[in-house]
Amino acid sequence: MRSTFGRRVVGATGHELVVIPGDGGNEPAPRLTVRSDIKERIWNLLMPRIDPAAAARLPRTTLKSEIAKLVHEIATDERIELNESEENILATELTDDMIGLGPLEPYLDDDEVTDILVNGPHSIYVERRGKLERTDGRFRDVQHVVNVAQRIVSAIGRRVDESSPLCDARLADGSRVNIVLSPIVLNGGTISIRKFAKQSITFDMMVRQGNLSEPMARFLQYAAQMRASILVSGGTGSGKTTLLNAISRNIEPGERIVTIEDAVELRLQQPHVVQMETRAANIEGVGAIPQRELVRNALRMRPDRIILGEVRGPEAFDMLQAMNTGHDGSMGTIHANTPRDGLARLENMVLMGSVNLPLRAIRQQIASAIDLVVQIERMRDGIRRVVQIVEIGGMESEVITTRDLFTFVQHGEGRDGRLQGIFEPTRLRPDLVVRAAQYGIEKQLLETVGIGVGE
Repeated sequence: MRSTFGRRVVGATGHELVVIPGDGGNEPAPRLTVRSDIKERIWNLLMPRIDPAAAARLPRTTLKSEIAKLVHEIATDERIELNESEENILATELTDDMIGLGPLEPYLDDDEVTDILVNGPHSIYVERRGKLERTDGRFRDVQHVVNVAQRIVSAIGRRVDESSPLCDARLADGSRVNIVLSPIVLNGGTISIRKFAKQSITFDMMVRQGNLSEPMARFLQYAAQMRASILVSGGTGSGKTTLLNAISRNIEPGERIVTIEDAVELRLQQPHVVQMETRAANIEGVGAIPQRELVRNALRMRPDRIILGEVRGPEAFDMLQAMNTGHDGSMGTIHANTPRDGLARLENMVLMGSVNLPLRAIRQQIASAIDLVVQIERMRDGIRRVVQIVEIGGMESEVITTRDLFTFVQHGEGRDGRLQGIFEPTRLRPDLVVRAAQYGIEKQLLETVGIGVGE
C-alpha cells in the first residue's frame, strides 16, 4: 500500500524536497515538491509582479514559462539557492495555484485516484484502489481553499461564499464536485471531487476487474438492448454511475435519449443524446429548476428513453409515469443498501410527489414500471461488486414480488486481503424471457442465467 507520508531527501542545493513515493510495479515516478516555507516566500514576492487577469488569459505552457523566469529572478535577487529542477517544480506548483486547482492538480492527473477529499487547508485525502489514504498535500490557508472552490464554481456560472456555502459543480473533464464552506463547516471549507476515468468503462473491463461475472454482463447487455427498465441501487461511492454508463453503452444508437442530472456525469456513446442539468436558486432564492421539472419537460421532447442520474425526490412519481407510458428502457440510480430498500425508498419518493395515491397503487406502478434492480456495493477490500441482480415479478396482495437472478456468494478472504467468492446465477427463469423472444435473444438470455432452452 502506498505510504501516506512523504519521505524527505536533500536536493543539490541543500533544500529538503518532499518525495511522494510509489510502491513499485507500475507506479508513476516519484513526485517532488519544494519545502512550503520557500514556496510561500517566493509566492509573496512573485504575486506583486503579476497581473492576475492577464495571466488567466495566457495558455498554461506560456504562463508556466513566464513564471519560471520570475522564479529564477526572485531566487537570484533574494539569494535563495534553487537548482533548475527546483525552479521547475516551483513554476509548476505556482501555475497550479494561479490558474489550476493548486495542490489538487497532481491528484487530478493521477489515473489511480478516483476521489479527492479536502477537509480544510491542511488535510487532503484521496481514494486509490477503493482505499482512502491521507496525502501530504496542503493549501496555504483557508482563503486558498475558498479561492480554489470559487474558481471551480465560477467556471460553470455558479457561486459559493458565506452567504451561499453549499454548491454542486463539475470540472471541465466532467468530474463531479461538492463544496461546503464556512459557516456550515468548521474547518474553513471542504471540497469533494469524484473523478471520471479518462477512458469509458465497459463491461469487459468490469469483468476483468472482478466487478461482475461475464454471464451477468451479458445479461445486463441483453436487458438494455430489449428495453428493460433498470434501477441501479447502491451506497455512496459504490460505482452506480459507472455501472449505469456501462449498461447504457448497449442502447441502440438510433434512439433519442434524454438524461437528467444535478451535475452531468453520464457519458453516453450514442449520437442522439440530450443532457439536462438542474439549477440551484440564485442569491435571491429564485430561479431554481429541480429534477421534477426537468423530467416533466423531458416528456415533451419525444424521448425514447429517459435516464435519471439519481432518483432522490418527488420526480420519482413522474419517472414511473414515463416508464408506464411508452418510455420503457429508461434507467436511473438510487441510494440504498439492498434492492428491497431501494424499492421502499422509491415508494417514499413517490409519496412526496403524489400524496393522494394509496400505497397499493404506488406499488402497482413500481411493479409495472421497473423490470430490474441491480445492486452494487463497495466491499471492504475496496472492490466494487454487483452483488445482486433482482427481477421485479409483480404484486402479490400488498407486496411487490422479486426474484434473485444473480448473487455474489462470499467464501472467505485471501492473504492479500481480497475477498474470495463467486457470482452465482440462481437458475430461476426470468419473466424477461417473453420479451427476449420478441428480440430473438431468448436462448442467449436463458444461457446467461444457467438455463437450457428446453428446461
